[in-house]
Parts: sequence; structure tokens; C-alpha cells
Amino acid sequence: MDIHDSLELPCGAVLKNRLAKAAMTERFSDGDLKPNEKHYTLYNNWAKEGSGLLITGNVMLEKSHLESAGNVVMKEEFLPELKQWAKAATSGGNHCWTQISHSGRQTSIFNNLRPVSASNVKLKKLGFFAKPRALETSEIEGLIDKYASAAELSKQAGFTGVQIHAAHGYLISQFLSPITNKRTDVWGGSLENRTRFLFEIVKSTRIRVGADFPIGVKLNSSDFQKGGFSEEDSLWVIKQLEELGIDLLEISGGTYENAEFLLAENVRQSTKKREAYFLDFAEKVRKESSVPLMVTGGIRSLEFCNEALNENLLDVVGMARPYLLYDNFADRFLAGEVTPGPFSIRTGIKAFEDMAEAGFYNLQLDRLGRGKTINKNYSAARSAFHLIKHEFVKALANKFAG
Repeated sequence: MDIHDSLELPCGAVLKNRLAKAAMTERFSDGDLKPNEKHYTLYNNWAKEGSGLLITGNVMLEKSHLESAGNVVMKEEFLPELKQWAKAATSGGNHCWTQISHSGRQTSIFNNLRPVSASNVKLKKLGFFAKPRALETSEIEGLIDKYASAAELSKQAGFTGVQIHAAHGYLISQFLSPITNKRTDVWGGSLENRTRFLFEIVKSTRIRVGADFPIGVKLNSSDFQKGGFSEEDSLWVIKQLEELGIDLLEISGGTYENAEFLLAENVRQSTKKREAYFLDFAEKVRKESSVPLMVTGGIRSLEFCNEALNENLLDVVGMARPYLLYDNFADRFLAGEVTPGPFSIRTGIKAFEDMAEAGFYNLQLDRLGRGKTINKNYSAARSAFHLIKHEFVKALANKFAG
């Protein structure tokens, strides 16, 4: 077995190979929050580069809770534009799945001064996030339906699957973690209660999209925070998700408050040696579950990918930032012509490191969306400033448009 081999998922859908572009926020939409020409250009090019699976960046449920001011919101009235996006994104005979998300308390003050969450626990990050209010039971039930409706709309648009985003501290992750879920009703407390929101979303989504449409879940291996969602919690959740019949589990980790766990100095030596950040956890999953696994983060060489696939440690190789560091990356990687090397961009000011990296990759996405080539020469300062300006300007555009 190697990365070029096809993969049949539990629902019967087939990926033409084992390479997936993992989700990266595009930040492309204008004030109307629809897909546009940048989405079509970017994904048409990626589709023709040879990846078996493309996963979109966050596609949001609500205009009031955006992960970025440039997110697309899933609405029935946007179906013509969603169809154009899906057609471009599957033009290479590949799959393209929408990543369905709700940011919850990780909604910036540019978008919402009173976001919602599982509980009223504020995010401590640069003062850009307001204290949330706890969702009412009726609102939780309404959001379950919105997730399922978004998946159904994705299918109508021509996307070939969905990924439910339950990682990285977004709303579902906020329900899963005891740090952010302080509820005392059926949606909080025990692990069984904290997972109810995710499980009900998966069950409702399956009813709406049918048995033969792929449903993926992105889940933290852990929050990497004391008292948070642990590896033991995650393993239990994964076994339940397998019973619910999901088609692909992507393992990830961390939250907005703890994104530094992937810095080189914080990665375990055994993990560094084997490249993939979450491979140690993937091995634990394999002992508990046979759910198809996608591992993203730190993978560099084609040789390692094939070794991991042959050892049955994973089923799909996820890569993200290399797509923004090398033109025509997928074809070149699959042909063994390029091996992504370490790349980082640093301001020297800890509080701005995340913004500098996010801004740098957003600049690359914007270039590719305009049909240009990659340019690695943007400075850390320019990248950080670009992101702040980008979010502020687009947030104003959204308010005037809405």
C-alpha cells in the first residue's frame, strides 16, 4: 500500500489516492459572505493538482459567529455560488468536502461582542474576544439542526462530503472540554453529557445526507491544557463515533489558547523522528478502533507517508501549509519531486506570532486565489499587520452589507 492507492470509505465513496489537503481558512468572502472567483480559482487549481481529497476552510453556520470576517456562510440562497465552488473543487475527479464549523467563543470582537458558547468562560487571547453567554437548550437543539442542514446543502451544491469541525476550541470542542463546559444540565458535566452535542450533530447529519455520503469529524487528541479534554476522553469519543458510522476521523489538537504545542521545541523527540505530530496518538486509536484515520501535521517526506500507510498507522495523509509553500505542490509531492522543509515566520514578539503566521499564509492564499504564484518574501511584520487590517476591514464590510 502507498499514497497513490485508492481508499474506499465505510459509506462506499472512494478517494482516488491517500493525499488530502487539510482545511485552511481562506478569508476570501466579501461582505455578502458568499463564495467568489477566488474560491473557484484556488480550488480548481488544487483539484487539478492530484490530491484525492480537498477539505475547505471553515464554512460557518451563522453570520453572527465567524471564525474570520472572510468566511463563507452556508445559506440556501447562496446555492448558485456554492455549486460553482463545488464544481471547480471537484474538477480533477477528486473529492472535496466542506468543513462545517461554528466558532462559539472564538468569535472575535470585530464580529460579535456577545458570542455564545457552552458556558460563559471567556477566551484569554490578546483581548480580541468577548465574554460569551451560555446557550439555551432550545438554541443548542437549533444548532444541531443547522449543522445537519449545512451538510444537506453541501450535498445539494455538489460537494462530495462534509467534515464536522469538533477540534481547535471551536463550539463543539467547547462542549467537549470541562474547561469551557461548566453546564449542569444534560449538555454538561459527565463525558457522556459533554459529547451529546457532537453525537446528536453526527446522527442528525446522517439522517439528512443519507448512508452513502461521507461524514468526517475533526477531533482533538487532547486540548493540551490541564483539566481539559484528554487523550482518554478522545479515545472514548472515537469509539462512539465509529459506532455512529463516520467515514473519516482527522486527528488534531490544541485550542486558540494553546497553539504553541506544535512548535518544534515542544514536540516529543519520538514524534520529531517520525515526522507526524499526532502519530503516537494514532497508534493508540488503532488499538481501540478501526475508523479510517487522517493524520495532519508535521509530515514531510513521501517515504515516511508510504511507511506509515504500510504499517497501517493511518489511512489518509493530511497536509496543509505545504500547499502554500510550493506551487503545484500535490503533483510534485506525489511524484517525489519535493519534500517540504521546516518553515516559520517570527516577529520576535510572542503575542503577535500567531498573527504573523496566519497573515503570511493568508497572503499566499490570496495570491493563489488571484491566479498568481507563491511568494515567500513577505516579512513577519507585514504579515501580522496584513491579518489585523484584513479582519478589521472585512468586518466593517460585513456590517455595512448586513
